[in-house]
Amino acid sequence: MARTTDRAQRGGHAGVSIEDVAAAAGVSTATVSRAVRGLPRVSPATREKILIVAEALGYVASSSASGLATGRTRTIGVLAPFVSRWFFSKAIEGADRELHGRQYNLSLFNLGGHGSHRERLFSKTMVYKQIDALLVLCMALSPEELEHLQKIDIPLVVVGGHVEGCAYIGIDDYAAASTAVRHLIGLGHRDIALLHGDDETDLNFDVPRVRIRAFHDVMSQAGLAVRPEWDVWGDFTVHSGQEAFQRLWSRPGPKPSAIFCASDEMAIGVLFEARRAGVRVPEDLSVVGIDDHEFSAVAGLTTVGQRPDEQGELATKMLLDELDGIVGAVRSTVAPHELIVRSTTAPPRRAEPVASVSGSRLPKI
Repeated sequence: MARTTDRAQRGGHAGVSIEDVAAAAGVSTATVSRAVRGLPRVSPATREKILIVAEALGYVASSSASGLATGRTRTIGVLAPFVSRWFFSKAIEGADRELHGRQYNLSLFNLGGHGSHRERLFSKTMVYKQIDALLVLCMALSPEELEHLQKIDIPLVVVGGHVEGCAYIGIDDYAAASTAVRHLIGLGHRDIALLHGDDETDLNFDVPRVRIRAFHDVMSQAGLAVRPEWDVWGDFTVHSGQEAFQRLWSRPGPKPSAIFCASDEMAIGVLFEARRAGVRVPEDLSVVGIDDHEFSAVAGLTTVGQRPDEQGELATKMLLDELDGIVGAVRSTVAPHELIVRSTTAPPRRAEPVASVSGSRLPKI
């Protein structure tokens, strides 16, 4: 029985592959994939030809497909590096909201913070499960992975940041980080620390690097020095924010008057530890983050807010519209962000606020 099931997953008779069907029908493997799944962008005549050839060869795209002409599973795959962290869980929530409203299912592929089994995931699991489209959360894709997805020709969109070679939806991370740092400079801060997110996985997460670059650029434009000893890292969790504050405050020498945190979760960790250390916020230290996490309002955290649930919902709508035959539905889109000023930022003691920090050149303080 196991041998029969394995053969069905590979497609029909032993040895019959999508490449065999494509060669016999005189079309590309991508066209075969679309035809047997009932996806758009295949002419009726070509679809009929492919289905006849596939049936003659004994090729079946999936053991779960109800028939060659109705090969859609009404299932969208979501590939996530984590599911426990705020951004990813909110994006999945938004995706599921759209899927539920349009009677589609969600198939979650959770890498758990590591990409060690990505090869099997892309070469086998996604084909076997017969997803109709793929939503990728905050991950770059390798050339080999992109090639595989193009081969099976399923609609694809990335949520959470720019990914080369893919349509994506996300905020302008450079602009968002710049907004946060300019807010601190505008209040009169010149001694600003950086708590950045460091990608220790092999998931090619680009957002941390973009936010770091924005911090350095804005500080340079304002004529402010970036002190290496005030550059600390975390992994976008509350706990790492606590540890980063401890490292920063345990070092000898002067302390910063403000900290730019590359995520709200890390900023909340800083707030916890600052209180434990007797450091008053914002009297002694201003703290700003990015995200507008659901706990940020309660903590009074100044932040640059975004809505990952809306990003996930919009991305999913694009995928489903593409599946419904709307040409060009999947496209790159910049999501909005906004500065939300709360109680964790204020002018530093004995410093005058800067009147304006808008424009390409920030005033020196």
